[in-house]
Amino acid sequence: MRRPGLHRQHWKQGGGSKGIYAKLTVVVVVLLICTFSVFFSATISGNRGSLESSEINVEELWESAKSGGWRPSSAPRSDWPPPPKETNGYLRVRCNGGLNQQRSAICNAVLAARIMNATLVLPELDANSFWHDDSGFQGIYDVEHFIQTLKYDVRIVESIPETHKNGKTKKIKAHQIRPPRDAPISWYTTVALKKMKEHGAIYLTPFSHRLAEEIDNAEYQRLRCRVNYHALRFKPNIMRLSESIVDKLRAQGHFMSIHLRFEMDMLAFAGCFDIFSPEEQSILKKYRKDNFAEKRLVYNERRAIGKCPLTPEEVGLVLRAMGFDNSTRIYLAAGELFGGDRFMKPFRDLFPRLENHSSVDSSEELVANTRGLLGSAVDYMVCLLSDIFMPTYDGPSNFANNLLGHRLYYGFRTTIRPDRKGLAPIFIDRENGQTAGFEQAVRRVMLKTNFGGPHKRVPPESFYTNSWPECFCQISPSNPADKCPPDNVLEILESQLENEVNRDLEALMETNSTRRTEI
Repeated sequence: MRRPGLHRQHWKQGGGSKGIYAKLTVVVVVLLICTFSVFFSATISGNRGSLESSEINVEELWESAKSGGWRPSSAPRSDWPPPPKETNGYLRVRCNGGLNQQRSAICNAVLAARIMNATLVLPELDANSFWHDDSGFQGIYDVEHFIQTLKYDVRIVESIPETHKNGKTKKIKAHQIRPPRDAPISWYTTVALKKMKEHGAIYLTPFSHRLAEEIDNAEYQRLRCRVNYHALRFKPNIMRLSESIVDKLRAQGHFMSIHLRFEMDMLAFAGCFDIFSPEEQSILKKYRKDNFAEKRLVYNERRAIGKCPLTPEEVGLVLRAMGFDNSTRIYLAAGELFGGDRFMKPFRDLFPRLENHSSVDSSEELVANTRGLLGSAVDYMVCLLSDIFMPTYDGPSNFANNLLGHRLYYGFRTTIRPDRKGLAPIFIDRENGQTAGFEQAVRRVMLKTNFGGPHKRVPPESFYTNSWPECFCQISPSNPADKCPPDNVLEILESQLENEVNRDLEALMETNSTRRTEI
């Protein structure tokens, strides 16, 4: 059909979601016994097999990518003192955007609190602006686990406490500041810290992308990983629902998850209008005018450089060319697809075994808990645990980018990342009737992509998409900086925390003793 028709090393876990975390732990155990591959250099480049070949081994893709001897590790590797009892004040943040944009903001908030020696107030999730629900942090994440996991890093409270002085109760009012986008650490240690000391508390809003991602401090980057991959655990009901879906899907063998990004907001953002009807184009153009900065966009130019999302049919053609047949079971994580069924039908014809959380389990509990942020959380966990994950548009998609990073951290789990720029001329030739060698050309492009193994982070790739090498280590590294921390790192941190508490108690007892002597 023509286009117009269209593992992890864990700090501490507990609670009700043992099934999912047990599965992830198995992946880590496998990684721990991995040895260096003699083809390590090929692994780092992200390719499986020779680039000279145009064949892809689908059976290999159902397994995790080669680790090259690397394993996930976000524990501190140098002196990391616990947060002192006396902090410089309270830090409040409002995390705007969708679930995964908020997730990155939470990681940044914890790091900002550490940098400023501040007490972090449980981050606020601005659910209303995106999902039109008010689940909040407490409705999505396990609060107790979050606070406990980060006890070696920052002090966290659920709200700013009242102060009592001279028999009067006073509530601290946080001073509101709008942080600059991608602010450097120096902004937090100067501007923000000064206001915090003046007012006792600051309120940073909005807080999406308000701390630079690339920081020349590996320990700070590892703290982000501790937050993202260990502290931020969904509530037990979300984990149970996700596990139920994964178990049903896996009961029939391997399954792949696809984040099919073909919704109105993304199409309007990309400026890819020409494949739609005049009425649909009017809708997209109005949405773009209302929500994005004015910019001259030419469809043919945008598509030629890979700026347009793949259509569902193109996604299916890529998978077929790679060797996946119509028995492949696919879980779709997607919002409402723009353009209706005429765009989905060609994909469904190629891969009829399509599922989403509603089709896998239509129970009342699942339907009632898969809307808004909750639904996004369930999709996130199913995609995280799938054998293969394929994002169809991983440009500004926080959902896809976070998942790519999470799957890398949990055992180099296979991902298929279409090179839209490389594929564009192949699809254009096909639409113009040049179909000879189509599948071989697609395979040649895809063989040059990374399938989930360790690889160098190159801009504009985000740290949240690829935290290698900061959040990974090797047992026998060639570079000492990559050496794994000692096995008793938790005991060391716990001992440091206990010493800090004991010092506080001794100081308190000495103060009380002095007062009694004076009396």
